[in-house]
Amino acid sequence: MGFGSSHLLLAWLLMAIVWDCRMRRVPNGLVLSGAACAMLALAVGGSPFHITFLQALLGGAVGFAVLLPFYATGVMGAGDVKFACVAGLWFGWQPLLPIWVLGSLLAGMHALVWLAVHRWKWGGAMSIAFPGARSRADAADEPHAEGHPPGGFLTRSRQRQIPYAAYLAIAALAIMAVGP
Repeated sequence: MGFGSSHLLLAWLLMAIVWDCRMRRVPNGLVLSGAACAMLALAVGGSPFHITFLQALLGGAVGFAVLLPFYATGVMGAGDVKFACVAGLWFGWQPLLPIWVLGSLLAGMHALVWLAVHRWKWGGAMSIAFPGARSRADAADEPHAEGHPPGGFLTRSRQRQIPYAAYLAIAALAIMAVGP
């Protein structure tokens, strides 16, 4: 791996994890800085995974195109899609499948725990780890999005409970550790 660019990628992934876990969103500034750093690394020949400019663009396009339908159907946020696009710029298209699979498994485990906390009123310390987890009684009193049950994954504000970009970033860190 290139010395400087691998550290930039590591810092970008860690910031995405922290931001998405705390705020349940990936800000455009973080996405744009990740894309700019990936393009800069490619321009100076310091891509951490020694991919070409064409491989990076293909990775970005694949990352965007594969997750865009999930955004269009309301399953995930736009930040998750943009994050996947930038991850494709860094990694190229080939490592994206293992990143998606591992990230999705982690997100699925999060969803199961969130549902357990929400459904069985475990609250307390668990609600800190899963913001938005409320008891059924609390959720029943709130207005809800049409077509979605009260207290489900989507509330009226369409708050996302699963920080999918964070799980993609964790998976990307695992790929960095073992090599693409």
